Amino acid sequence: MDTSNPLREERLRKLAEWRRRGIDPYPTKFARTHLAEELQRSLRDLPAGNESTIRARVAGRITARRVMGGASFLDLRDGSGRIQLYATVDVLGLERYELFTQIDIGDFLGVAGLVFRTKKGELSVRVEEFTLLAKALRPLPEKWHGLQDTEIRYRQRYLDLIANEQARRIALIRSRLVSAMRRFLESEGFLEVETPILQPLYGGAAAKPFTTYHNALDMTLYLRISDELYLKRLIIGGLEKVYEIGKDFRNEGISTKHNPEFTQMECYWAYADYNDMMALTERMVSQIAKEVLGSTRIVYQGHEIDLAPPWQRIAFRDAIFEHTGIDIEHVRTLPELRTEIARRQLIVDPQPTWGKQVDELLKTYVEPKLIQPTFVLDYPIELSPLAKKKKDNPNFVERFEPFIGAMEFGNAFSELNDPIDQRERFLAQEALRRAGDEETQPLDEDFLTALEYGMPPTGGLGIGIDRLTMILTDSPSIREVILFPTLRPKKGEEAS
Repeated sequence: MDTSNPLREERLRKLAEWRRRGIDPYPTKFARTHLAEELQRSLRDLPAGNESTIRARVAGRITARRVMGGASFLDLRDGSGRIQLYATVDVLGLERYELFTQIDIGDFLGVAGLVFRTKKGELSVRVEEFTLLAKALRPLPEKWHGLQDTEIRYRQRYLDLIANEQARRIALIRSRLVSAMRRFLESEGFLEVETPILQPLYGGAAAKPFTTYHNALDMTLYLRISDELYLKRLIIGGLEKVYEIGKDFRNEGISTKHNPEFTQMECYWAYADYNDMMALTERMVSQIAKEVLGSTRIVYQGHEIDLAPPWQRIAFRDAIFEHTGIDIEHVRTLPELRTEIARRQLIVDPQPTWGKQVDELLKTYVEPKLIQPTFVLDYPIELSPLAKKKKDNPNFVERFEPFIGAMEFGNAFSELNDPIDQRERFLAQEALRRAGDEETQPLDEDFLTALEYGMPPTGGLGIGIDRLTMILTDSPSIREVILFPTLRPKKGEEAS
């Protein structure tokens, strides 16, 4: 326990004094009658210098205090907003008033009294009774109003929420976004389900998993990287519209767009294809924006964006050709592709496979230009082991990714339902794994068995909740929208 902080020591002294007086500084509850924002709204027309007829009981954290002899002004903030407290020795009496002046910034306080507006126009509660609800033993950070230190903000998110209105706004919007998404999907007839997080074999995406071990069963398990293969089993079982919102985990690098654990919505729709899923995505995202923000027009990182349908559509092959001059239909091997990249003096990180190299071209030369809502569709088959081939060109599949503000935030297919073709795709992925690619789809015999019982034509869609929240809150980093992002241990501190 830290005993070297003199401010903390002073608060401990005050805590002991409350207890010496027989007062519990951590009582069980406080019956409040009003929220700060409720009072501010209902009494907005109360003239300066006038009293209301409301005798309110309010509670919250003290965020500012001004003691001036026989009168004290404190700011109290609850979950809805702020209201001023006004306490005087005349109303409380000398002994109670002196005790009131021992309240510190950060303490939780409950008060009861008449609501009035001061001559300066500040809505206030005249303190007639007060109850210390929780003594804060640590002072809030210096200049906590508008806390800017990102290290403190991410590691001690509670301080960020106390200090920054934007942090609270993001948390509220994220919650409302998820609720609006659930309402939309249920209105479309989708059934919410749950699938395993601990899986004997991971799959449904190209990613490296986290590995764990189950002692009682004596078996290795993996944290899921996607919900896809289990949700498809439900389609096979006759549940024709299903969705899940939950955590997925990928053992990959951390960036402004990536966190090892992230929240994703996946939905599957029997008898639909990727065109239906594009229309569903447009409707869902625009409806969520209208519900949560009141408009389909947003600003993301300086760009004015309209989320209203219809969104732009561009083929993967056409997008690469437009921005690099390379026609990937006619450059089908990795050496040929690297030759074309060099000939055109394109600067792109080298990748181990043809598929990953063309995907890197997209990320480098196309994605930064996809500001307005755009579907990039018809991906190379090498990048899509679970998607159905295009009828007119088997080198490409019926897949799309949606982009807003130069950021991909989802993935969708016309799902592959041919078990023979699916086995061949899995075997091709196994060959890439043996060649050194760790981010491939392992062969899943149990899923292939399920598929052999027959799966109807199906459209599937995944939406990253974190990235969609970034877009709707104008947040440049995924760490802004995850309350507790994954961080490196502090220097000299071991990970627990």
